[in-house]
Amino acid sequence: MPAMKTNRSAAKRFKVSGNGKLIRFKANKRHILAKKSTKRKRNLRQPTVTDATSVKAMKKCMPYA
Repeated sequence: MPAMKTNRSAAKRFKVSGNGKLIRFKANKRHILAKKSTKRKRNLRQPTVTDATSVKAMKKCMPYA
């Protein structure tokens, strides 16, 4: 049986925490930043836990994570 491949795009976007939860970075921080408040931009810097609906599919993409 050949080894399973990791989906490289998923591996670059998600990290697994010590508890086994998937950590992701937030969207909307790339451009059009002038109209966003400082507080909103500051909160977008923080990583967050991936919602439960996506976890099963993402763990399948990263079998060795």
